[in-house]
Amino acid sequence: MNSITARRRRHPLARLAVVALALGLLGGGYAAAAPSDSTADAAVASGKADDVAEGRSLFVAHCASCHGISAEGTSMGPTLVGVGAAAVDFQVSSGRMPAADPSAQAPRKPLGEWVTPEAVRQLAAYVQTLGGGPTIPTKEMVSGGDAAKGGELFRANCIQCHNFVGAGGALTYGKYAPDLNESTPEQIYEAMATGPQAMPVFNDSVVKPENKADIIAYITQVRGQVDPGGFGLGRIGPVTEGLVVWVAGLSFMSLAAIWITAKKRKRTSK
Repeated sequence: MNSITARRRRHPLARLAVVALALGLLGGGYAAAAPSDSTADAAVASGKADDVAEGRSLFVAHCASCHGISAEGTSMGPTLVGVGAAAVDFQVSSGRMPAADPSAQAPRKPLGEWVTPEAVRQLAAYVQTLGGGPTIPTKEMVSGGDAAKGGELFRANCIQCHNFVGAGGALTYGKYAPDLNESTPEQIYEAMATGPQAMPVFNDSVVKPENKADIIAYITQVRGQVDPGGFGLGRIGPVTEGLVVWVAGLSFMSLAAIWITAKKRKRTSK
């Protein structure tokens, strides 16, 4: 009897069953622990799960003509698969999208009638389901930064394009670095995370989330400062300052020359 039981326990199928059970448990555990890319999880990351259907309706009505009915991109607009909710929130909440015309760069403009915070959230939630991507930052992520440290980071990474106070500047081929005075803290964070237009992407491996908050603190602090010297002259640095000095100096020298000549002529006439 014991020998029969032992043979049954040592049956080859028993070993296969044990291996199959182990693999099943391992796969199930991994699936439970791994992040999910399902529609509901992606929507929760950027809004409410029931926003997705409304977001798709908004997309079809306002975005599909350029980006394609499935957001796969067309000759008029790039694919939105994988751009994330942050890119949508930045582009739509700033009025850059929907674009009025396919120019070198989409400018900030007044928001359309349908662009409400709720509509932007819904549209972002839908796009988030198309492959993930950076999500919309929370209030905690864009506040509480160190402005002094942010100034160091801004001067090292941003002033080449945006100027030392975020006043913006011209780039090549009709593009430009925009003025940051109208950008909200969330939009500044989203721009760093997504790299819109000609801007490079400053992801978390390049600029950590806490350092992004530092940069935001610097920008918001600087744009709130007054100009102690008088006229700000656009706050774009030595270009306008040098132009004003040149024009003022040249005008003064011209007036001085006219005055001296007129005085000399008056003496000669006497």
